[in-house]
Amino acid sequence: MKPVILAEKPSQAKAYADAFTVKRHEGYLEIIPCPIFPEGAYITWGIGHLVELKEPKAYDSKWDKWSLNSLPILPARYEFQVAKGKFKQFTVVKKLIKGTDTVINACDVDREGSNIFYSIYNQTGARVQTIKRLWINSLEIEEVRKGFANLHDNRKDLLLYEEAKARQISDWLVGMNGSRLYSLLLQSQGIREVFPIGRVQSPTIYLIYQRQMEIEQFVSEPFFEIEANFTAEQGTYKGKAKAKEPKREIIQELLAKHTIQPNSPGVITSVDKIEKRMPPPQLHSLSTLQATANRLWKMSPANVLKTMQVLYEKKLVTYPRTDSRYITPSEFSYLAAQVTDYQQLIGHSFSVASLSPKKRYVDSSKVQEHYAIIPTKKIPSQSVLSRLSIMERNLYEEVVRTTLSMFHTDYLYTETKVTTDVNGLPFFTIGKTERDKGWKALFSRTTTDKEKEESTLPPLREQEKVESNIGIKEGKTLPPKPYTEGQLIAMMKTCGKLVEDKNETDILKEVEGLGTEATRSGIIETIKRHGYIDVTKNIVSITDKGRVLCQAIEGNLLASPSMTAKWETYLRKIGNGDGSGERFLGSIAKFIHSLLQEVPNQLKTKNIDIKLVPSKATSSKYKQEPIAPCPKCKQGFIIARKNFYGCTNYKNGCTQTFNGFFLKKKITPSQIKLLCTKGKTNVIKGFVAENGQSFNASLSFVEGKLKLDFANEK
Repeated sequence: MKPVILAEKPSQAKAYADAFTVKRHEGYLEIIPCPIFPEGAYITWGIGHLVELKEPKAYDSKWDKWSLNSLPILPARYEFQVAKGKFKQFTVVKKLIKGTDTVINACDVDREGSNIFYSIYNQTGARVQTIKRLWINSLEIEEVRKGFANLHDNRKDLLLYEEAKARQISDWLVGMNGSRLYSLLLQSQGIREVFPIGRVQSPTIYLIYQRQMEIEQFVSEPFFEIEANFTAEQGTYKGKAKAKEPKREIIQELLAKHTIQPNSPGVITSVDKIEKRMPPPQLHSLSTLQATANRLWKMSPANVLKTMQVLYEKKLVTYPRTDSRYITPSEFSYLAAQVTDYQQLIGHSFSVASLSPKKRYVDSSKVQEHYAIIPTKKIPSQSVLSRLSIMERNLYEEVVRTTLSMFHTDYLYTETKVTTDVNGLPFFTIGKTERDKGWKALFSRTTTDKEKEESTLPPLREQEKVESNIGIKEGKTLPPKPYTEGQLIAMMKTCGKLVEDKNETDILKEVEGLGTEATRSGIIETIKRHGYIDVTKNIVSITDKGRVLCQAIEGNLLASPSMTAKWETYLRKIGNGDGSGERFLGSIAKFIHSLLQEVPNQLKTKNIDIKLVPSKATSSKYKQEPIAPCPKCKQGFIIARKNFYGCTNYKNGCTQTFNGFFLKKKITPSQIKLLCTKGKTNVIKGFVAENGQSFNASLSFVEGKLKLDFANEK
C-alpha cells in the first residue's frame, strides 16, 4: 500500500511535492515511485483545523440559549465534528487514510500540528495504521527528502497531541462558561455587551489595563538639576552635577554654597577612558523578530508571523514558530560555508572574524524541537528578491544580517568619563568614541541627533581650564509609556516579572509567560477583534469595554498570569508523559465550579463603571433601524454600533459582527446589507494594502468571514 502523507494546509503539501515527481488529483497529490517511496505515496492536506469541538447545544439542548441556570457546561465526553465548509476535503483525506496501512504526520512540527493531525485521523475512524512523524525545520527540497527518509516514530507526537487536546478542551471550557457567566451577570447590571473570556486572553487584557491605570493615575512631580555647557580649547561639551531636587530653592542653596555664578570657570580634574566591546546580537526567535519588526517598521506581530510563514514556504527561511535563539553545529556548518553568498545578497562584504562556532549562538543543548530563525541554504537570485514584497524583503534581510553578524567582529568603542570641577562642585560627563563599527556595519539603522550629540566629545585633557555657562534645569517625572504591539509581545513573554509569588515567577519564566511563541500574535488579534483594546499608530490602549471586563475580573485568577503559569506547567507534564489529560480537565472543572460560586457575589461588591458601555436604557444607538436579517442566527437583525455592526440577538449567544473598517476603508450600511442578503458587495474603491498601495475590489461573505473578491475588477 502507498503511504499517505497528511500536511496541515495546501501550501505545505505543495512544498513537500516540490521534492518529488507528482501527479495532481482533486484534493491530493500522488508521488511517483522513487528511492524514498518505492511504491509511491499520496500527499493530502487539511485546511488548518478540518475538525473542531462541537458546540454546547450538540451535547444538550439546554446549552443552546445563554442562561445562568444552565451552567456549568461540562460534557461527560468531548465530541468533534468536521468544520463547516470543509467536508469535501475531509472526505478525500478519510478515503486515502482508510485505504492505507501507513500514515505520515507532516503537519507543523509543534503541539498544534500534532493536534490537527490526530483530530483529523481520529475523525476518519481509522485505527490500525502505522503512524510516522516528519520532523523538519526547513522546506528546502534537500531537507524535505532527508526528513522523509528518516521519519520519527509517533511516541512523542502522541504525548504532544494529549497535551494539545487538553489545552484545547480547557480553553473551550473556560471560554464557554466564563464568557456566558460574565456576560449574563454584566448584562443584568445594564451592560448590553458580550464579554468573551479566555485563559490567556483575559490576563493579557488585564496587564494592558494595569499599564493604562498606572499612566492615568500617575502624578507628575517637578524636579530641578544643575547643567553646564563647557567650552574647552578644542570644543564644547555638557556636564551635569549629581543633584536632583524637588524644589528650586534647594538647588539655589547648593549653588550659593559653592559661590557658583552662571559663568564661573571650571577645571577638568579627570579624563578616564575605558575600552569597551559589544558582541553581535543573538539569533532571532519569532518574538524577538516580531519586536524588532514592530520597532523598525511598525509591523503588527500577526503580520510578521504571516509574512515569515510566506518566506518559509518560499524556502528562504527556516521554521518561524520557534522560541529558540540557538542553532546546532549542523546549521552552523552550512551557514559558514555560504557566508560569502549571504554577504552578496545584502551587498555588504566583510572579512570573517571566525569560522569556529561560539556558544552564544551554537548550542545543541538549548535546541529542542526547533532552532533559531536563519536563512536556508537556498540563495535566492536577484530576480527572486525583486519579487518579494517590501515587508518580505525587510524581514528576510533582517534574518540574513543578524545571522551574518555572528561571523563579524565585536563593536568596539571607548567610553570617556570626564569630571569638571567648578568651585568644588563636580560636574560629570560621559561620551562615547567609536573605534570599530564591527557587526553594526551590517545594519543601517540611523543614529538620532541627540545620540550623536551625547556621544561626541572634543579632545580634553586633565587640568585644562574651561569656560562655563551654568544654569538650573527644570524637569518633570514622566508616567510609564503605553505598550506598542512589539512591546506587548515581549511583555507577554516576560510577565513573570509582574507576579509577586516567586514560585509562580519561576514557572512563568520557565514556560515563557502568557501564550506560546506561535500563539501570542493571534491572541493580540483576538482581543482586538473582541473590542477590548485599540491599536492606533502602533500604541496599544484599553477600550471602555476592556475596562469593564478588567473591573469585573479584578482579584480573580482570570486576571492573573499565575493561572496560566500553573496550567502550562501541568500541560508540559502531559507533553513529557508525566501528567494526565483527564486529571488536568478535572482541575479545570473545579475551577469553573468555583467561578460559578464566587463571581456573582464578587460582582455585587465591585464598583463597575457601567456608563462606559452603553446600556439598553441609555443608548439610542441600540434603537437604530435594522440593516438586514442576521445571516448567522436568522433570528436577530444586523444594526450599526459605535465602530462595528452586530446582531441584535447577541444576548442569546449570536456572535455575528462586521468590523466597521476593512483595510482602512469604512464599510457602509448599504454594503453590509448586500453582504448579508447577497453575500457580496459591488466594487469598493480605496482599500489600502500593507505596503500602502490603494486598490479596488468587492467584498464577499464566505463561511462567516469577509474576503476580497477581484472577479469584477480588472
